[in-house]
Amino acid sequence: MRNRSVTTEVRPLLRRPWSRALSLLLASPLALLLLIHPAAYLDDQGGYSHSLLMLVMLGISGGFVHGVGFDPYSRLWRTIFHPLGCWLLLGLGYLILWRAQG
Repeated sequence: MRNRSVTTEVRPLLRRPWSRALSLLLASPLALLLLIHPAAYLDDQGGYSHSLLMLVMLGISGGFVHGVGFDPYSRLWRTIFHPLGCWLLLGLGYLILWRAQG
């Protein structure tokens, strides 16, 4: 019989270091760009969608929550800040940025 220590415990994919690093790497540039140069998100008419940017900011928040290693206890907060949903919202942010630059 083998003695398993805590360090050999199998972790789910979304709790591994590479997924947390991915969350930070996706969220950091968008957050910095929104803070330093928010005009980068303006479309060709000089406006932007507040509702879409709110979703992007939720994705940025979730990216930081997951990226720093915080795991919420409440089912509601786990659902809101789930990494897969946040990655989709971060992708939306990069899509908005790409379309605004084009």
